[in-house]
Amino acid sequence: MGLEMDQRNMVAWRAAKEVAPGMAVNLGIGIPELVADFIPHEWQVMFHSVNGILGVGPTPLKGEEDQHISNAGGAPVTVVPGASYFDSTIAYGMIRRKKLDAAFIGALQVNRRGDLANWIVPGSRVHGIGGGAELAYYAKKVIVLMSHVNQAGEPKIRRECTLPLTAKGCVDLIITERAVIEVTQRGLLLTEVMYPYTLENVITHTGAPLMISENLQMVE
Repeated sequence: MGLEMDQRNMVAWRAAKEVAPGMAVNLGIGIPELVADFIPHEWQVMFHSVNGILGVGPTPLKGEEDQHISNAGGAPVTVVPGASYFDSTIAYGMIRRKKLDAAFIGALQVNRRGDLANWIVPGSRVHGIGGGAELAYYAKKVIVLMSHVNQAGEPKIRRECTLPLTAKGCVDLIITERAVIEVTQRGLLLTEVMYPYTLENVITHTGAPLMISENLQMVE
């Protein structure tokens, strides 16, 4: 189901904790676009966009947008000092040469092994798989930011994906409005539960077995 803006910001705020100073990071379309708003400027994190920017900054204030500067999703962005512009060949070359420390991406489904489905719902019309597959394969760490359930209230974290896969075994961490879940060799490890949800609620709305961390945190 769709998330309210405060929930989307909560997910982005938590995701920002996975970023360290000096990283090169790709932000996907949707919730991932909000992560830049929660990164301290002095950290000098360089956000990468596949449409040809390294150094994407926070969302511009209303009325201060530059129509010539947007992210891969077409949303207006700012750039930080030292930012650079280039064509798609260079943008994808950075990905394929494993220059990105992390990729934050949205998802339709993730399964217990970290397989990712995020590019098509059967019967819908799309232009193609895009750069998601390459980011999933080549980023040093892949972090999924998404709602915990879909519009029908069904779990998006499942034993097996029922939608076409983008990449197999690529997801390292899942962050939703309800929980933070690590993908490990033994399975899915629940490490954080987000307020106001409960452990029981997270388990009920997750379609795959969860191991519970001994250091489980309740995040308010």
